[in-house]
Amino acid sequence: MTPRRPPKPLSARTERRVDERSLARLAQDRVRLAKLSPGGAPDRPITVESSSLVELRASALPCPRCTGEPRVDEHTAHSVDGELLRAARTSCKQCGFARVVWFRIEQRLVN
Repeated sequence: MTPRRPPKPLSARTERRVDERSLARLAQDRVRLAKLSPGGAPDRPITVESSSLVELRASALPCPRCTGEPRVDEHTAHSVDGELLRAARTSCKQCGFARVVWFRIEQRLVN
């Protein structure tokens, strides 16, 4: 039996392409995780005390793709399954990724 040769080292271009593919997969995983986290879907809204906090909270959440700073493009009210929810449409300032963050307004009563 002949001894095995060690594998050829990867070229710089191949290494760069492998790194780019792994970063793309990581970004896709982050986006999937953001959809499953609070605010990622209408069935998992983030609870806030007033509508003035919707845009503040939405702009505080980093972009799931590149962890950049988002910009709130639109803030609208929607009725989902008989419940009034707020949707903040955001887009990342760095990569342009568009996302919708869902909120429920729940006013706290003072004793």
